[in-house]
Amino acid sequence: MAIRILVVDDATFIRDMIKKQLRDKIPGVEIIDAPDGNRALSQMKNQTVDMILSDWEMPNMTGAELLTAVRAMPNGGDIPFIMISSRGDRDHIVKAIHLGVSDYLSKPFSAEELLKKVFKQLKAAGKTPVASARSASTQGIAFASVDVLTGGAKPAPKPAAPAANPFANNSASALGAKPAVQAVAPAKTVKGKAQLRFSNNRTFGVVIREMSLQLMSGLMQRNDDLPGLFEQAVVDIETGDGDSLARVNGYVHSLQAGEGRPDTNVVKIVIRFVDNDAEKFETLSKYIAQM
Repeated sequence: MAIRILVVDDATFIRDMIKKQLRDKIPGVEIIDAPDGNRALSQMKNQTVDMILSDWEMPNMTGAELLTAVRAMPNGGDIPFIMISSRGDRDHIVKAIHLGVSDYLSKPFSAEELLKKVFKQLKAAGKTPVASARSASTQGIAFASVDVLTGGAKPAPKPAAPAANPFANNSASALGAKPAVQAVAPAKTVKGKAQLRFSNNRTFGVVIREMSLQLMSGLMQRNDDLPGLFEQAVVDIETGDGDSLARVNGYVHSLQAGEGRPDTNVVKIVIRFVDNDAEKFETLSKYIAQM
């Protein structure tokens, strides 16, 4: 019988990226998806699943609420459940463990990190496809592991040099995820700061130039490890007092030289947001209005 995996995320781009990676590495896998916990539970009424990969921060029903509902089901305690979130702090992960999560994956994540955790949980459930298990790469650094927090395996050492970008040559089948809350005004010039987080612990400071509810454009320093087009990112927008305002999920929409010369050290980057979380868009609206 084919392995059936349920992918739950309010961002179409993220769901499509995960589905592509799973289909590439697990022959014959059946994937069903849902934009929130309510829809996921509806899917599970008519069919069984061998694994659930769910975002934490979703409208209508969060990943934490979905996990609680699944664990309360008959045989729900045996379903591997991997929680995905842009919040990778220890308290957040420990909360997921207490709710009964099988493993935890922080956004942004690489293909290697995703597949490593998926195959680990499939193996624990006795459902690992032998052929695909050999082909799946186990390289890369996990952002957060249940094993580490519970005294099991130690985290891998940080590499001396940045790892190659695993998404640089990958394309997603759908890139046009539209937020549930649409902008009521065009992009506004904003002079603020943000941190962009990519897989393999790569971070970039950005000076925000324009922002709307759909995208953010800004300037950042050029280096030898620039992100690739369509690479997923988490945007930590800073407030005036230096605190983090909002963690917004997105992807690299465009990159171009910030100056009209080949040796420029400035890069203009545009991040298109993929979240459909009304609370995040309300926060962004207030931030844009105040600038």
